[in-house]
Amino acid sequence: MADKQAKPALGTADIVKVMQLLPHRYPFLMLDRIFDMDSDRSCVGVKNVTINEPFFQGHFPQYPVMPGVLIIEGLAQTAGALCVSSLEEGYRAELVYFMGIDRAKFRRPVLPGDTIHYHVRKIRNRGRVWRFYGEAKVNGYIVAEAEVSAMLADTAEARAFAAGATKNG
Repeated sequence: MADKQAKPALGTADIVKVMQLLPHRYPFLMLDRIFDMDSDRSCVGVKNVTINEPFFQGHFPQYPVMPGVLIIEGLAQTAGALCVSSLEEGYRAELVYFMGIDRAKFRRPVLPGDTIHYHVRKIRNRGRVWRFYGEAKVNGYIVAEAEVSAMLADTAEARAFAAGATKNG
C-alpha cells in the first residue's frame, strides 16, 4: 500500500494575530480574521461589514454601499498578511507598499450586514515583491476581483524610497 502524505495543517489568524502581521488599525483595518493559510500560496480573509463603518456616513447615507477601493484594500491586506506570516523567523517587515492594482472588476455592491471572504492566491514573488490574484466574495458570489502587487519594506528602506520619489518627482 502506497504511503499517503498527510496534508499540512492550514493556518489561521484571529484579529490579534492579524494586527501583529499588519500595521493597519481602525478605521483602516479591512480584515477581521484569516483561515486556510497555505504557506505563502493562498488563504481566505474575512471582513464583517457593519453599518457602524465610518465610510457609510458619506457613501451613501440613503443607500450605504462599501467603496470598491476598500474592498480591493481588503484583498491587499489579506495578501500582505499572508506574505508577512510566511517570512523567516526574525525578519519583520514594517511596511507593505501597494505597487499595483490590475484587472480590477466590481460585480456587486457590498452592503451593511454582509460578510466578505477575500480569497487570495500567489501568482509569484521575487525577493520582497509579491503579486497575488484575489476574489472578494459575499455568499459565494464574486463581488470584486483584482491582481495586486506589493513590496515589503522596513522603515529605513521606506524613507529611502520616499526620498528618491520626492527627488525624482
